[in-house]
Amino acid sequence: MGGLHRGRYWAQTRRLTVAMLLVWFLVTFVSSYFARTLNFSFFGWPFSYYMAAQGSLLIYLLIAFFYARWQRARDMAFGRARVGDHDDRDDPGQT
Repeated sequence: MGGLHRGRYWAQTRRLTVAMLLVWFLVTFVSSYFARTLNFSFFGWPFSYYMAAQGSLLIYLLIAFFYARWQRARDMAFGRARVGDHDDRDDPGQT
């Protein structure tokens, strides 16, 4: 991988990481900070309770899922995937 590609790869990786950390920060701290003012019903529960009990955890799982998916696609696009890593949809032996 040339220097130009390496620089673009790390710039995109850094942007993705910062975006995911921003989502994490908003979910963790901003929703907690405004918990008293977020007083509306969500699935029959107060929204602040739902976020503390389940909502934040679900969002954390989504952050991990999307980060892994987008980073894998980026690794494959830049030829940085490890040996044995491949997209099963591109494998002609898979149905």
